[in-house]
Amino acid sequence: MADFCASLWPEELTPEDQRNCSECGLDKHGSRMVWGEGNPDAPILILLDNPGALEDRDNKPFVCGTRHTLQQAANEVGLTVNDLYVTNILKRRPTRAYDKERTRDICMHHLKQQLVSKRPQFIFCLGNVSVQTFFQNPETDVKSLRGKMHDVHGFLTTAAYHPLAVRRRPNLWPLFLEDWRLLADCYFKNGPFH
Repeated sequence: MADFCASLWPEELTPEDQRNCSECGLDKHGSRMVWGEGNPDAPILILLDNPGALEDRDNKPFVCGTRHTLQQAANEVGLTVNDLYVTNILKRRPTRAYDKERTRDICMHHLKQQLVSKRPQFIFCLGNVSVQTFFQNPETDVKSLRGKMHDVHGFLTTAAYHPLAVRRRPNLWPLFLEDWRLLADCYFKNGPFH
C-alpha cells in the first residue's frame, strides 16, 4: 500500500457563468471554486462531499490523503485518470461552520448541470454525505448500498466508504477495494460508452 505514488490530476475550469456563485454563502469563507478534476469526458464520475485541500499553506499544489487513497484503489483495479472524473457536492471547501443541509441542496444544481452535460456511464458515491445527497435519502448509508449497482436518476450508481474513513480505519481497505472492483468489472464488461 505504501509504494503507490499518487499524482496531481488536471483540474477542469469552473464555467465562466458559475465562478462567482454566491447562492450558498461558501464564497464568503470557503476555498476557491473547484469544478472537478481528472478527465472531464470520463465514463465514471466519482462524487465526494467537498473538495479536499488542493494547495498547502504556501499555495503549492499537493495530493491530499483523499486523492492518494482514491488513486491507489483505482490503480489497483486497472482504472486510470482517463476513466475517471472527480467532483463534489459542494464546489468550495468550507473553512468554518455552515448550514450543511441547506448548502448541499443549493449546490446540487451545479452537480445536476454537470450530469446533464457529461452524461457519465457510472456514478461512484464515496462517503455517506455524497450517498445521502445523491440518493436524496438522509436515512441511507454506504454500508447498506455498497456491493451492488443501483439506478439513481437514470445513472448506474454504486457506493463505497470515503477515502478518509479508509485511511483512518485500514480494516476498511479490503471493502473499499471490493467496491472499486465491482465498479471496474461493470465498466470493463460494458465497455466505455463515450
